[in-house]
Amino acid sequence: MRGRRQGLVFTRLTMLVLRPLFVVLALVCALSPSVSARASDDDAAAPLIAYNALLVGDDARARLVVDFDRKPEFSYHYLKDPARVVITLPATAFGFSDDAVEARGLISDIRYGVTGPGQSRIVLSAREPIQMTLAEVREEGDAGFRLVIDLAIADSALFEKLLAGRQETPAAAFARQDVAAPEEDDSFVVAIDAGHGGIDTGAIGEDSQTLEKDITLDFARAFAQKLQAVPGYDSYLTRDADIYLSLTRRVELARQHGADLFISLHADSLNQPDISGATVYTLSDRASDRLAAALAERENLSNEIMGIEASVEPEEVTDILLDLTRRETQSFSISLADQVVAAFEGQISLINNPHRYAGFMVLRAPDIPSILLEIGFLSNPEDEKRMLDPVWRDKLVDRLVDAVTRYRSPMVSAMP
Repeated sequence: MRGRRQGLVFTRLTMLVLRPLFVVLALVCALSPSVSARASDDDAAAPLIAYNALLVGDDARARLVVDFDRKPEFSYHYLKDPARVVITLPATAFGFSDDAVEARGLISDIRYGVTGPGQSRIVLSAREPIQMTLAEVREEGDAGFRLVIDLAIADSALFEKLLAGRQETPAAAFARQDVAAPEEDDSFVVAIDAGHGGIDTGAIGEDSQTLEKDITLDFARAFAQKLQAVPGYDSYLTRDADIYLSLTRRVELARQHGADLFISLHADSLNQPDISGATVYTLSDRASDRLAAALAERENLSNEIMGIEASVEPEEVTDILLDLTRRETQSFSISLADQVVAAFEGQISLINNPHRYAGFMVLRAPDIPSILLEIGFLSNPEDEKRMLDPVWRDKLVDRLVDAVTRYRSPMVSAMP
């Protein structure tokens, strides 16, 4: 961990001071027989110097950042058994520590080194099919150039398609068609996320021992079916069975299926059984109240059940445009939450101050407006009884469909 933290932030001044040391170390590594064959006498070109690197991510995404002294031209291709992305570079001296690129999450192994005269490679092996979602070189002023590679989970069909282009693909030819994308149509896609699942049962009802994971899946299926019946709308269930999904995987699946909205359904439990009613949550770094903070903390523990580390995105690779996207998305999320509250009022029991906010990990998609809906609380006997009633369930689902269509209507009318 210490090596990873040291690699997180380098100021330009620090780079200018330390780079000569990295160069010496990297050249020693490049000329070592254990790393590659000795360079031929007529090899006049000096190798690139990769003086710093960082690999971060979770079980759904990964980002590799490598800093070079000069601009690296590179190409890439995919391999399988296991799924791999191979980054081909000119002769490169790798001067960073192994700790900086220790395999984690989606990435099961990473190897790098000289693979032939004038050629080096970085090979990223994954635990399942993957796709490259970003491949670019950024100029960092006096600090040199930065290679940024983003990877994400992919379905088997897409990965087989990527494998078909087995030949080396120049970086300049990388395009977003490499990324999973649904066929263009006019459908408004809502990703419906049934909270919990599999080994993660969620809350348990006080009276009937109802499992939250069963309640959320039941409501998610009903919501998806109702929404599918509305012309111009489509739905995607992040899970349609009793399986475990990490929080980041839920978000990534929604993104890959072209979701325009993300709605996560929950039925939590509280230490105060007298509290009842539906609640709508949006994302915020600062919780609106203690109840919201406690719920977010409990929901965010889902990843720990399977020993999944939280995603780490170093500050220096955060894009300004991405931050602007997050702000716009947050505004849309709040609008959606307001529509849900308006649709429920007088029809579905609501908690006091029904729109609240906290740092829910499952709401962190930067590009998809997202809300978390607590249908009710399993700690309250009346709420539990209502949630087990198919008639009440259908009533809530109808109100939720109404909220989604209300939300979209102003957007459609504003289109040119």
